Amino acid sequence: MSSTPGGSKGPDPILLTLFANRFMSVAEAMGRSLQQTAISTNIKERLDFSCALFAPDGDLVANAPFIPIHLGSMSFAVKYQMKLHGKTLKRGDVLMTNSPYAGGSHLPDITIISPVFDQESNKIIFFTASRGHHADIGGILPGSMPPTSTTIFEEGANIVSFKVVSEGVFDRDGLVDYMIDKPAQYSGSSGCRNIRDVESDLKAQIAANHKGIQLIQAIVDDYGLETVQEYMYHIRANAETSVRNLLRDVAKRAGTNVLSAIDYLDDGSPIKLKVTINEEDGSAELDFAGTGCEIRGNLNAPISVVHSAVIYCMRSMLDMDIPLNAGCLVPLTIKIPDGSLLSPSRTAAVCGGNVLTSQRIVDVVLRAFHACAASQGCTNNLTFGAGGKDKDGKNVVGWGYYETIAGGSGAGPGWHGTSGVHTHITNTRIGDVEILERRYPVIVHQFGIRPGSGGHGKWRGGDGAVRELEFLEGLQVSILSERRTRQPYGLEGGGPGDFGRNTWIKQPRKEDGDVPDEDGDKDEVRRPLHPRKINIGGKATVWMGKGDRLLIETPGGGAWGAADPDAEDYPEDHSHVKAWAARGSLAERAAAQAGF
Repeated sequence: MSSTPGGSKGPDPILLTLFANRFMSVAEAMGRSLQQTAISTNIKERLDFSCALFAPDGDLVANAPFIPIHLGSMSFAVKYQMKLHGKTLKRGDVLMTNSPYAGGSHLPDITIISPVFDQESNKIIFFTASRGHHADIGGILPGSMPPTSTTIFEEGANIVSFKVVSEGVFDRDGLVDYMIDKPAQYSGSSGCRNIRDVESDLKAQIAANHKGIQLIQAIVDDYGLETVQEYMYHIRANAETSVRNLLRDVAKRAGTNVLSAIDYLDDGSPIKLKVTINEEDGSAELDFAGTGCEIRGNLNAPISVVHSAVIYCMRSMLDMDIPLNAGCLVPLTIKIPDGSLLSPSRTAAVCGGNVLTSQRIVDVVLRAFHACAASQGCTNNLTFGAGGKDKDGKNVVGWGYYETIAGGSGAGPGWHGTSGVHTHITNTRIGDVEILERRYPVIVHQFGIRPGSGGHGKWRGGDGAVRELEFLEGLQVSILSERRTRQPYGLEGGGPGDFGRNTWIKQPRKEDGDVPDEDGDKDEVRRPLHPRKINIGGKATVWMGKGDRLLIETPGGGAWGAADPDAEDYPEDHSHVKAWAARGSLAERAAAQAGF
């Protein structure tokens, strides 16, 4: 142990801060490398990726502000691979996995894991890992996020463990087998529709991991392995202490050590939570007993996703700047009933659980802690594309596009919600309109704030967004969304946010009976040739023809506190909100890149 300036035994606070920032800088540099070398819209523009540093036991050490749903669950993936390969890994080995059973989130999120060896002892001293969302990995629909999937076999390549690089040699044949041949074996499914893009992005992830290895070895060279690992554990202990103090404060403010909350998915499935806090040691038990059973659909969430949502909530409620790491979970015991939608069977469909159910878990945890009103509770997942299998059943080259769409965030005691943002554990961007229209056969007609969709109250919920796209050729279009039948709740008398809505604006076509036959009966009543508006619900896949449009209206956030009946209503131009200033992880990343 080092001595503090005051003479007491313990970590040096200056070195503690220094190492926290050095570890985070490793992950940040990995992220910059990945973004710069990737080619896909998902990773390069939308920033749907995460990079992190892990201890030799697989615990999360530090990360940059990437995707919270990735960061909490990647530790499960690292630990699973350690059980399989821990004693046989060699320098230059790189592992690849995406299976929810092996610590994955959903199949499009592919994790690349690289061991870091000590130069002298040749023992593993750290792991670097990156997880990126790939636009297509096969399955029954382009984009690999099918709204109608009922088993994981319909969602694309499912890889428990694959050594994609062995002692520095890239295994392309094995990659093709896992990404194209194996998923195409299942009825109605295709292999990866654009393997060249996926392969390129995977190589970018491998390169990012190697960048992390070089940087962490440089830190070890500067300070020595013993000091580096000592402060790695100090940082984890600091996070643990912070969460214990938070739990004690929550119990004191609430006047009780038992908290509870329940919320429902759009199909009525409950997610129920009871939190029991031990004020003496600052620990807590989070019991999800009473949560609904596994769903015949894809809103089942792997247990690693549940832990991601919980660790995100704990870190968000801390009023201090510490790295998100495994220490945040040490004071917590998380109980998840087997067979529930939060602990589904190995073959259950899960692509929506990672992006939708995770948001509802966050809503439930924050409601139990009475932290803020509900945010939009959705990521409004849109996919479209082409390709798959031809009439002979052969895999054909195609493409898939995927994006998530912003909504309103929930208000809290002392602040209004924010309009048109990605909320909670997504933290991704949406693709730039110019890039979208240049690369894909689509025109964006609307993209803006959805006025009045936020909850009304003393502190208003943020408004949702409106996004309308026209397709310039026939495409398979899918939407996977929530909060279409149940509104985001308000708290302390605040009103709920508005529902979301997905509308197909269908151009008239002769084959649909919308255009009368010119040679038909002269007495036939001619209907006006106006587009039809069709509500397609929260989860649908539609073959949209040339000129058809999809109008997506995302949910608003809930309000906090009852509105003053004598106060003037806020104008729709959001002038009641303080002038917006760039802040948060994206602003920090942009500033870091500008100075890089």
